[in-house]
Amino acid sequence: MSLEQEIKLCVQQTDMLDLPMVSSIATLMQGKMQLNNLVSTYFDTLNLDLMQRGLGLRMRCCNGQWLQTVKTSGVVVNGLHQRDEWEHELASPNWNITKLMETALADSVSDSKVWDNVSELFTTDFIRHTIQLKLADGSDVELAYDRGEVRCGNSSEIIHEIELELKSGSVEQLKLLADQLCLQLPVSLSDISKAQQGYQLAQKCLNLASR
Repeated sequence: MSLEQEIKLCVQQTDMLDLPMVSSIATLMQGKMQLNNLVSTYFDTLNLDLMQRGLGLRMRCCNGQWLQTVKTSGVVVNGLHQRDEWEHELASPNWNITKLMETALADSVSDSKVWDNVSELFTTDFIRHTIQLKLADGSDVELAYDRGEVRCGNSSEIIHEIELELKSGSVEQLKLLADQLCLQLPVSLSDISKAQQGYQLAQKCLNLASR
């Protein structure tokens, strides 16, 4: 288990940002920007039992590598998301139940009334540009710039955001970096995660289906 600490910034335009040209990024950038297509499927019951327990379950594929992830809802204040996270690399898109039992999802997996009804709920599909940053105080931050969409059935919504994840160092310095980017770019602090965005879309789809 690890504690994920990141600040989310919602991009308030449709055009792509040219982040390496932003001064507060260019001076801190370590190495080259990386590019990946991330496709993630989120799972829950139709009654949203996992969400109601404050848990998220995701299977992600990146360059042929599968990643099984469990997250708690955690705490979100002014764009800063802090939550417990369990990630395990897998050789296939099949659940590793043993690893799931080592997470906060254990009670849900053990409850057959819940686990037997867990299925695909929504999918996120986006291009991620990743930049490693070294802050002045030595803190390490991973900047992820994501553009794509979240899909549920025939419905979809746009994903266009920046994530600033603290890999090591000071949360206060992470906040200062976020404040700088808010001044230099058309972005604003966001308390809504991709999972929350997907759940909101899924609830709309489920409500329509029940009519």
